[in-house]
Amino acid sequence: MKFATKVIHAGIEPDPSTGAIMTPIFQTSTYCQTAPGEHKGYEYARTQNPTRSVLEANLAVLENGTDAICFSSGLAAQDAVIKLLSAGDEIVAVNDLYGGSYRQMVRVWGQWGLKSKFVDLYDAQNLEKEIGPDTKLVWIETPTNPMLNIVDIAAICAIARKHGALTCVDNTFASPYLQNPLDMGADIVLHSATKYLGGHSDVVHGCLVVKDKSLAERLKFIQNACGAVPGPQDCFLILRGIKTLHLRVQRACENAAKIAEYLASHEKVG
Repeated sequence: MKFATKVIHAGIEPDPSTGAIMTPIFQTSTYCQTAPGEHKGYEYARTQNPTRSVLEANLAVLENGTDAICFSSGLAAQDAVIKLLSAGDEIVAVNDLYGGSYRQMVRVWGQWGLKSKFVDLYDAQNLEKEIGPDTKLVWIETPTNPMLNIVDIAAICAIARKHGALTCVDNTFASPYLQNPLDMGADIVLHSATKYLGGHSDVVHGCLVVKDKSLAERLKFIQNACGAVPGPQDCFLILRGIKTLHLRVQRACENAAKIAEYLASHEKVG
């Protein structure tokens, strides 16, 4: 199945009760049970929602993972990843980091005993020099927000794995249309779905994708226990946006190439 087909069909089936092609918005907080503890897979909307389940299935396929876990924002997704750590652990992150990510790591998690170190990861050997016994998570953005610098995902992940650290790649700016970090050795992929996945500036959303069932269960526990989940309307809007992801990203790439070509020969550009 090619990418353009995946964005429309992967993980998505017609509604079994009506035959509706578009995934319905299941705007409910609770579900009927046939008896105490006996239900159809849904008992409370913080834990599960059918609209969210379809989106999570779709996202898992797009990133070549086994599980996707959705959140109310990209930073809520980041928060869940960092909750895998313990006081005294260290995060090594790329030094050209999205400001909101930096703020959360330093000003929120710093006061709970987590250490953050920001390193030039554009040369992978810099990670080899800086990683230590307390480093439990290596955080990559590539392209970075907003400077669009590039990190060698495979090289960084190999070093992190050698030292027993998890890697999380913020894939927001590339999108799954251009790269799949799980295929390059990453443990977790993060998206601020607010941006390219949503595509219409009308929803705030975040997600994580993994291909390790044990890691997925840990993150799902955090998702449910801490409750930063998206509503079904938000999930519907992301599903809507994903259907045109390949067209929008391809056009953005073509436009960028045209601008670069023009500027390369402009007399005022050195």
